[in-house]
Amino acid sequence: MSISGVLQTGVQGIQSGIQGMERAASEIAQVSTNSGVNDVIEPVMDLKLYELSVEASAKVVQTADELLGTLLDTMA
Repeated sequence: MSISGVLQTGVQGIQSGIQGMERAASEIAQVSTNSGVNDVIEPVMDLKLYELSVEASAKVVQTADELLGTLLDTMA
Protein backbone atom coordinates (compact mmCIF):
# COMPACT_ATOMS: atom_id res chain seq x y z
CA MET A 1 0.00 0.00 0.00
CA SER A 2 1.31 3.45 -0.88
CA ILE A 3 1.71 6.28 1.60
CA SER A 4 -1.14 8.16 -0.07
CA GLY A 5 -3.34 5.07 0.38
CA VAL A 6 -2.45 4.93 4.06
CA LEU A 7 -3.19 8.64 4.44
CA GLN A 8 -6.51 8.22 2.67
CA THR A 9 -7.44 5.29 4.91
CA GLY A 10 -6.58 7.32 8.00
CA VAL A 11 -8.61 10.31 6.85
CA GLN A 12 -11.58 8.10 6.00
CA GLY A 13 -11.36 6.58 9.47
CA ILE A 14 -11.39 10.03 11.03
CA GLN A 15 -14.39 11.10 8.95
CA SER A 16 -16.28 7.91 9.76
CA GLY A 17 -15.52 8.29 13.46
CA ILE A 18 -16.69 11.89 13.52
CA GLN A 19 -19.94 10.93 11.80
CA GLY A 20 -20.46 8.20 14.38
CA MET A 21 -19.76 10.65 17.19
CA GLU A 22 -22.33 13.04 15.76
CA ARG A 23 -24.95 10.26 15.64
CA ALA A 24 -24.19 9.17 19.20
CA ALA A 25 -24.29 12.76 20.47
CA SER A 26 -27.63 13.26 18.75
CA GLU A 27 -29.01 10.13 20.42
CA ILE A 28 -27.79 11.38 23.81
CA ALA A 29 -29.42 14.77 23.20
CA GLN A 30 -32.72 13.10 22.27
CA VAL A 31 -32.98 11.11 25.49
CA SER A 32 -35.70 12.81 27.48
CA THR A 33 -35.34 13.57 31.15
CA ASN A 34 -38.02 10.97 31.85
CA SER A 35 -36.00 8.20 30.25
CA GLY A 36 -34.00 5.83 32.37
CA VAL A 37 -30.24 5.73 32.65
CA ASN A 38 -30.20 2.58 30.51
CA ASP A 39 -31.42 4.60 27.50
CA VAL A 40 -28.30 6.75 27.53
CA ILE A 41 -25.67 4.09 28.28
CA GLU A 42 -25.38 2.69 24.77
CA PRO A 43 -24.99 6.06 23.00
CA VAL A 44 -22.38 7.13 25.56
CA MET A 45 -20.46 3.92 24.98
CA ASP A 46 -20.75 4.46 21.22
CA LEU A 47 -19.43 7.99 21.64
CA LYS A 48 -16.35 6.69 23.47
CA LEU A 49 -15.84 3.96 20.86
CA TYR A 50 -15.92 6.50 18.03
CA GLU A 51 -13.56 8.77 19.98
CA LEU A 52 -11.03 5.95 20.21
CA SER A 53 -11.53 5.20 16.52
CA VAL A 54 -10.77 8.80 15.58
CA GLU A 55 -7.67 8.79 17.80
CA ALA A 56 -6.40 5.59 16.17
CA SER A 57 -7.03 6.94 12.68
CA ALA A 58 -5.24 10.18 13.58
CA LYS A 59 -2.22 8.12 14.63
CA VAL A 60 -2.28 6.37 11.24
CA VAL A 61 -2.24 9.77 9.51
CA GLN A 62 0.53 11.02 11.81
CA THR A 63 2.66 7.93 11.17
CA ALA A 64 2.19 8.19 7.40
CA ASP A 65 3.13 11.87 7.57
CA GLU A 66 6.27 11.07 9.55
CA LEU A 67 7.19 8.32 7.08
CA LEU A 68 6.73 10.67 4.15
CA GLY A 69 8.92 13.26 5.90
CA THR A 70 11.61 10.65 6.50
CA LEU A 71 11.52 9.59 2.86
CA LEU A 72 11.81 13.18 1.69
CA ASP A 73 14.72 13.81 4.07
CA THR A 74 16.46 10.67 2.81
CA MET A 75 16.06 11.71 -0.82
CA ALA A 76 17.33 15.26 -0.20
